[in-house]
Amino acid sequence: MANIWILLLSLCLSPVWCQFGFLPSKVPASPAIADRCFCELKGNVDECECSVDFVDKFNNYRIYPRLKSLLPKNYFRFFTVNLKKPCPFWPDDGGCASTQCAVESCTEANIPREIFQTKQNKSNLFGPENNPKLLTEAQSAGTCSEGSDEELGYLNTTLTKQMSADLALWKLHDDTQHSFCDVDDDNSNDSVFVDLLLNPERYTGYKGPSVQRIWRTIYEENCFKPKRGYGPYIDSTNVGDLCLEKRAFYRAISGLHASINIHLCAQYLHSHAVPGMQHWGMNLQEFQVRFDPETTNGEGPKWLRNLYFLYLLELRAIAKAAPYLEQLPFYTGNDTDDAEVNAAVHDLLNQIKSFQPHFNESSMFTGGSKQAQKLKEEFRHHFRNITRIMDCVGCEKCKVWGKLQTQGLGTALKILFSGSFDKANPTAFDLKSMKRSRFQLTRNEIVALFNAFGRLSTSIYNLEMFRQAAETLQQVR
Repeated sequence: MANIWILLLSLCLSPVWCQFGFLPSKVPASPAIADRCFCELKGNVDECECSVDFVDKFNNYRIYPRLKSLLPKNYFRFFTVNLKKPCPFWPDDGGCASTQCAVESCTEANIPREIFQTKQNKSNLFGPENNPKLLTEAQSAGTCSEGSDEELGYLNTTLTKQMSADLALWKLHDDTQHSFCDVDDDNSNDSVFVDLLLNPERYTGYKGPSVQRIWRTIYEENCFKPKRGYGPYIDSTNVGDLCLEKRAFYRAISGLHASINIHLCAQYLHSHAVPGMQHWGMNLQEFQVRFDPETTNGEGPKWLRNLYFLYLLELRAIAKAAPYLEQLPFYTGNDTDDAEVNAAVHDLLNQIKSFQPHFNESSMFTGGSKQAQKLKEEFRHHFRNITRIMDCVGCEKCKVWGKLQTQGLGTALKILFSGSFDKANPTAFDLKSMKRSRFQLTRNEIVALFNAFGRLSTSIYNLEMFRQAAETLQQVR
């Protein structure tokens, strides 16, 4: 029995995010995880005409394998982020419980001379006014630590000399092609490139009151609530009192929260009695604690349903933007890699376009009335606040993935509700004749959009792994 349990816990799934959610106070008494946690994963997804089972098959066999091979490519692995922006809502309380949450970066003296000169060259697009700070591998031993799996919250911001130079060429190419415009963080000297492959989503020890305040602020102050009585949070008992747009907002945030918790449970740091024996792997008990109805006031299985809603929302956004995305060069300067990435992106988009758009954004903010426009502005304001809350996260690695996933969702909302695709012919985009005032996505938005969708795809894939492990455990017992 013990050996089987260890085997189940050792199943290695995908990288995970930090412990960025609420922890229930008790562990369920019954082992019937498959019967309870997955009881809501049937029938049609809420607000959508598509079954959970159909999404599982489409994602696990057609989307997840493609994203798994595409996202490690150079174009998608580098994300620009400003980690020094202050929290706009409360003073920094140093909420990370792990000493390894702080970023360990190279000083200017450790940056190779050629890169430093490139940074100072204003004729190059990496001048001081708009250059993400290029943190490179130390040229002297022991100056910049690269960290290890045991350093839970370590954020590796090192870039090789060659990669730093390549990124400069990518940006130069993008600006001359008018394919992308700068994002705000690109113009800050506090912005850095983060290699997502060197910084996978993992448990960091970030927990406690600081984390709870993040989610409490998101749900209590930035999710819509019914006008009549409600508790501290919107849940399945009162979400039906909201209009369609407000229900969609709640389901999207709840789906993101569920996805984060699945990542945590899918690759959890297990320690053994033998010193130095640690491994990352599935934690079925932690999954049960976070999603069993007995520990979540009946809400856990419904949170999992909301994951499917968010998946369909972002899937629809990528499908809607496909004619635009198909014309982008995905340039990195390596002809072979660029050809592979462009072919892989087109293949992925063809799969996504074959899926019927079961999330219907045209049913939201309808009528063109002042009331509809006001609701859209409220929608945008609430979500913008949530992205700003990410600057209050006390763990830098958590902050990177929080910013990436909220920016990815924000990019999806921009595609669905900006109106730019509706006014133009979405099947006849011409990037060369496109004016700057028309719809465009920055490189960071595209990286965030694809990686955020990849996180949702991985969560749904992981759910099947948890289901199989739970059923196997029940049979053994």
